[in-house]
Amino acid sequence: MIGSVKHLVVGTAGHIDHGKSTLVEALTGIDPDRLQEEKARGITIDLGFAPYRHGDTQLAFVDVPGHERFVRNMLAGASGMDCVLLVIAADESVMPQTREHFDICRLLGVGGGLVALTKADLVDEETLELVRLETRELIAGSFLDGAALVPVSARTGAGLDDVRRELAALSDGASGRADSGIPRLPVDRTFSVKGFGTVVTGTQASGVIEGEGELTLMPAGRRVKVRGLQVHGEPRPASRAGQRVAVNLAAVGVDELQRGDTLTTEGGLCASRRFDGRLTLLDGARPLKYGARVRFHQGTSEIMARLAIGAARAAAGDAGAEEVPRFPGVLEPGASAFVRLHLERPVALTRGDRFVLRAYSPMITIGGGVVLDPDPPGGRLRSAAGLQRAMRLDALDDDAAAVLTMVGEAGGAGVTIGALAPRIGRNVAEVRRVAAALVDESALVAMGERLVAAATAEAAGEALLAIAGAYHRDHPLEPGLPREEARERLARQAGPALFEHVAQVLAAAGQLAAGRHLVLSTHRIVLTDEETRVKDELAGLFLGGGLSPPDPVVWARERGVDWAVAERMLKLLVRDGTVERLDTLVFHRSVLERLRDDVAGLRTGAAEPVRIDVAWFKQRFGITRKFAIPLLEYLDRVRVTRRFGRERIVV
Repeated sequence: MIGSVKHLVVGTAGHIDHGKSTLVEALTGIDPDRLQEEKARGITIDLGFAPYRHGDTQLAFVDVPGHERFVRNMLAGASGMDCVLLVIAADESVMPQTREHFDICRLLGVGGGLVALTKADLVDEETLELVRLETRELIAGSFLDGAALVPVSARTGAGLDDVRRELAALSDGASGRADSGIPRLPVDRTFSVKGFGTVVTGTQASGVIEGEGELTLMPAGRRVKVRGLQVHGEPRPASRAGQRVAVNLAAVGVDELQRGDTLTTEGGLCASRRFDGRLTLLDGARPLKYGARVRFHQGTSEIMARLAIGAARAAAGDAGAEEVPRFPGVLEPGASAFVRLHLERPVALTRGDRFVLRAYSPMITIGGGVVLDPDPPGGRLRSAAGLQRAMRLDALDDDAAAVLTMVGEAGGAGVTIGALAPRIGRNVAEVRRVAAALVDESALVAMGERLVAAATAEAAGEALLAIAGAYHRDHPLEPGLPREEARERLARQAGPALFEHVAQVLAAAGQLAAGRHLVLSTHRIVLTDEETRVKDELAGLFLGGGLSPPDPVVWARERGVDWAVAERMLKLLVRDGTVERLDTLVFHRSVLERLRDDVAGLRTGAAEPVRIDVAWFKQRFGITRKFAIPLLEYLDRVRVTRRFGRERIVV
């Protein structure tokens, strides 16, 4: 809402020639029939619009066609209704399109309305009372149960004030739409205006659209620039939910747009080719088979789709209605089911969207429902797990529950706030606020913009400790589990972000050292008596060997030491820095330190650079070329010497 002004969309509904357009014109002074063909034929073919003001409420009438051939157009208009003006001619009473339009309004979740009994001047009171009875029978138990039934004649003007009073009562009792949510404008008309370019119109479903800036055209995902907009025919700096809006777009042709497109913000909606939902068939529909081809209507879109039926419950009152859900191959009239719809082209969807299904042939309305997940993960719908998931989604009653459920489903990979927003039908800022509260409650873990369920993170931490413990048992003398190996072992339970988070948390808690290797804080290297003896003897061997150390393999063979044990102890000596490998040779650390000091000391008191070569080095230290070359390369590496051709300079 803008200030204290509420905006409501009132849609007409009813059979052809029952006087919907005539009544709208009588109430507003505006003829909603805009097409020349409509005026020539005297019937509404496409959507018409007319504003109407009552106090602090701005109403927008959406006049829909009543002919059965144009129900698809009626659906495009009905998608944006806050309430309905159901029109029933007193001289014909309830007719086929009366019932179909009424069913569509029920399926779309229209919140309220009133009934206008038009052409009341053409019938007597007895006939009018019969029409009242038939109408009450139609609306009994529905969202219109108890709504006002107002006799009216647009020709004589009788009853028009009564209709206005009932509209005023509806307006006063309505709260209007909030400005929160994703900016969303389902396109119902596209045209070009000379001097301005391309214009699209629609009934804004949610959020706020600014008169300048960029929007995204869905489902194509194309960025478009807004040149300006009008609300109810008047220029405005911004538009809100519940308003009739015309948006002037730059650098896009009329032929690039169509009814069924949606204007939104980047990342605001999913471009869905399949979705999970809950479907209810109308009582008068034919049985619907698994895999049936149907006409899917949502917003202003009409798309062909294939139906997959999950678990179903029988119609209320049927035998077995309270039994455990079944997985039928056919959905019976009046029954409801969890379904997955596979669309023949993408459509912009979000959680909570209402949809209507019509039969492929004959084109009649057969049912409708609500979108539970516009971008479902893989997995069979017709399974116990699929049923549990659908029931869980169907039971969600607030944004926090939706965030928790969808983050939980993402497992260790987690999900970003930006990816969550279109799936639950909220903008990024709203999802971020909900997520922050859940993090504060320790229900979620945040890793930047990526979220993981706290239980998932805790399980990943326990798994990492178990993996590290198993590695210590299998490799008791190793320094720990290599970090990359740990990441790979935990990959099925934790994505890269969660792995790093868990490692950091465990390290901060003192349970784990998390460097190049992961080491449990309880891990200690414990040697047997034999291993201790072999380790000490090897250390002494290399210390005594000086710059010409012996081959440890030969030593082990001559001493009768198991080479597997000797090799483990040698690795341990290398790891703790007692010895160092130079190619295939092993030198004691203290021997190498003395060598560095000896060679570096050659610079002391020297006026010129000190140059050495292999021959000098061999002679100076009494070693063969086998040892001299690796040692000289070692001195280069530790920057005691620098090689120039065949010589080296002591630096």
